[in-house]
Amino acid sequence: MRRLRAGLIGAGFIGPWHVDAIRRLGHVEIAALAGSDLPRAEARARELAIPRAFGDWRGLVEDPHIDVIHIATPNRLHYPIALAAIANGKHVVCDKPLADTVEQARELLAAARAAGVFHAVTFNYRGNPLVQQARAAIADGAIGAPHLVHGQYLQDWLLRDSDWSWRLEPEHSGASLALADIGSHWCDLAEHVTGLRIAQVLADPATVVPRRRKPAQSVGSFGASAGDAGEWVEMSSEDLATVLLRFDNGARGALLVGQVCAGHKNDLMLEVCAAEGSMKWRQEAQNELWIGHRDRANELLQKDPNLLSPAAQPYARLPGGHQESWADAFCNLMRDIYASIAGWPEAATALPPTVATFKDALRVQSTIAAMLDSAARGGVWTPVAPQPEA
Repeated sequence: MRRLRAGLIGAGFIGPWHVDAIRRLGHVEIAALAGSDLPRAEARARELAIPRAFGDWRGLVEDPHIDVIHIATPNRLHYPIALAAIANGKHVVCDKPLADTVEQARELLAAARAAGVFHAVTFNYRGNPLVQQARAAIADGAIGAPHLVHGQYLQDWLLRDSDWSWRLEPEHSGASLALADIGSHWCDLAEHVTGLRIAQVLADPATVVPRRRKPAQSVGSFGASAGDAGEWVEMSSEDLATVLLRFDNGARGALLVGQVCAGHKNDLMLEVCAAEGSMKWRQEAQNELWIGHRDRANELLQKDPNLLSPAAQPYARLPGGHQESWADAFCNLMRDIYASIAGWPEAATALPPTVATFKDALRVQSTIAAMLDSAARGGVWTPVAPQPEA
């Protein structure tokens, strides 16, 4: 297999996890890093043992020696970087959300298809072995037809008015906060596991913390506090939301999203209730899958490759009793991404289930846009815009 060369743009919270996952593959080189200015990029490259640094992402995107561009920047840069990478013939791996708007996401999908390059968005919870177990079991009819899909994604890192992050700044993160940041993960997971599509939404977002202190110096992704310093800023984006859902098979759903919920660190949960049983997976206990029954005892399936379906077994890398983590699931995703890139373009016809393409990201973008539209119109049922054909 030819050794691929990857370039990383952005090295804040998620960027180093791209580096870690790629290096665990063994056949891909992290060849360069781009940051917001050259001194910081060079310092970060030294910390991550990356040989080359760029002070501007354009130089990295135009480098003829780079095969794959990884985009791990603040949200507002995803669209221009991805568009430039595609124009330069690079394969693209982008963090979510893919773009600011549905129109931008649709443009990126069309550009990637026209250029014939690989394109993916890192909905990394797909990489967990028990997510794949639930997906395969539901597809095989193990619990019957779903009639209720519900869950939550709750965090507490924005609970105080002194908590700050670039994610609170619309000029960097876009119009939506909690729904786009973490609600997008839940929407992708729900559709991925059930095989259903969210058809209509009714959303009620709220801004629990209306004013926050913005520190004088820029801060990273999570949990940075301004303390008593900094200016007061009025908040316009939601930090909490409740959403009712209707799926394309008639199933109902409900989603709770919040980043102001004390004690919930990264509490992503999805439950599917169906005609013959239920299944529930929770990210903070990700090595377990709860299976509910009516006429016999409920089950708790522990992650063990010997107990999983053939479809899920490849994603359990360690024997039973050896716990696997968020980083392991992220590596599973990168393994499938780079196997697809190595086989591109023939691999395009049979991508692994963990790989979310720009088309999948466009579906999620359209779903979040429908939620924001629903709220703007006073909380009414709003259809998710139709998607392009495969």
